[in-house]
Amino acid sequence: MSGEANSYYAGGQQADVEHGNQQHNGHNGQSGQPKQQPGNGQGYDQQRGGPDQNYNYGEKVDYDQFFKPPKQRKFKDIWAGLLFLATVAGFIAIAVISLRAYTQTRAASGSSIYDADDSNFGLNTSTIICMVVCVAVAVVLSVLYLTITRVFTKLLIWITGIANIVLGLGTAIYMLYEKYYSGGIVFLIFAVFNIFCFISWIPRIPFSVEMLRASIDVSRKYGHVYVVSMVGGLLSAAFGVLFSVTMVAVYIKFEPGSDGCDVSGGGCSKAKLIGVMAFITFAGYWITEWLKNTIHASIAGVYGAWYYAPNEQSFPKGATRGSVKRILTRSFGSISLGSLVVAIINALRQLCSIAQHQAADNNNIVATIVVCLIGCLLSVLEWAVQFVNRFAFCNIALYGSTYFEAARDTWTMLKSRGIDALVNTCLVGPVFSMGATFVAYATALSAYLFLKITDPAYNSGGGYTPVIVAYAFLVGLQICNVFTVPISSGVDTIFVAMGWDPYVMRQSHTELFDRLVRVYPQVQQAVQGERWNGVGR
Repeated sequence: MSGEANSYYAGGQQADVEHGNQQHNGHNGQSGQPKQQPGNGQGYDQQRGGPDQNYNYGEKVDYDQFFKPPKQRKFKDIWAGLLFLATVAGFIAIAVISLRAYTQTRAASGSSIYDADDSNFGLNTSTIICMVVCVAVAVVLSVLYLTITRVFTKLLIWITGIANIVLGLGTAIYMLYEKYYSGGIVFLIFAVFNIFCFISWIPRIPFSVEMLRASIDVSRKYGHVYVVSMVGGLLSAAFGVLFSVTMVAVYIKFEPGSDGCDVSGGGCSKAKLIGVMAFITFAGYWITEWLKNTIHASIAGVYGAWYYAPNEQSFPKGATRGSVKRILTRSFGSISLGSLVVAIINALRQLCSIAQHQAADNNNIVATIVVCLIGCLLSVLEWAVQFVNRFAFCNIALYGSTYFEAARDTWTMLKSRGIDALVNTCLVGPVFSMGATFVAYATALSAYLFLKITDPAYNSGGGYTPVIVAYAFLVGLQICNVFTVPISSGVDTIFVAMGWDPYVMRQSHTELFDRLVRVYPQVQQAVQGERWNGVGR
């Protein structure tokens, strides 16, 4: 570490001593044993919640004692939680009705890839097999990507960027070669955009590697975060299969002219089909976002415990279990609300994607351009909301805030501390997004190849290709996002905790602080001062 950084660090320690804050160190200088928690030099904030130092570190404490929730409200954003449960119930009801129609007309829909009849009213069993194959591809590639992340940490950013660009270009060129111009052009635009992004990232790689190493080191020490992620990934994959089967069954039940029209549970019409598909698309986004964010917030609690109690003696017992319990009870509504905002935007983006494909297939240039512009605006909006959500959910996990309180307070803190500059410099989030896009590319390509090879009767004119490829892309993207949560959550939590309580980073994680300053000296400008007492504190 440079002399300037050492001087700064020493000065920060001295300033703390002069202000009577030497107790934050969390260790007794003579015995080397934990003295008290290093996280909250000002005591427990009853309105806001968070780390509490008013207990004896000679005994193990559980997660609720370590991160005391705010006392003014037990459950947060209850209405959003109830609305989410109602949406899940609605999805299940549609799934039951549609699958009932599918099972009663299976002779016409077929039981394998090729044995369906020649009817071309809509999707059939062949489509279900296609989507199951896509889910399997997404799971295998996601697990492989997570393994590469742990084994080849320093090379991950290069591997991700190059692989994503190569596969994106390859997918685009193949689709253009096969004269599937709408899909090929879209993938080509994505690939060119990724090339420009990756070139601009090169100067920021060293700082990103250090943050990634820090997160992976913690995940290796507390490996149960991978258990949470694996359970979440398998649930995501299972839901992906259920969603795919339900999507096909909805076509069989509500498509005019299909055999499922005669089964009880509602008549058939184009309007009903569009309405039901719109609902299950929205529900699918919300459920998968909720699952991903629940895992993110649960794991954030473990990383937060490591930040404030970096040694085994002070680390709270049952941290993972306690964090999951809090997210599924007190903060269930807040996670549902944050996921709802993203789900609405993603559902609109999905509809734009389908409309763009159809407009391109119909050679309607004006409609294609308009829909593309709307899709770009929605993409920017989604990025902004996702950016805030990443850190707001960490706030919810550690401090028990409502969703809007967490989003407002965390955004204010990030800007005031200068942490937003560090976040923008760190590439871990964008790299994992690019990795998820890589898996989504591969999943979409698998769906396209499946349709090309099997050539089902219902898709003789290629009318269903945009829908199936778009949904395959969605499935791959969401599944990979769930699997990479343990690492990305760690980085986000470190940023949030570092913004709220910077002196903990200086005093309890000296080695990490030194490494960060060495590769990116601007860190010392953000990690300074005392505990943040801004809006909502």
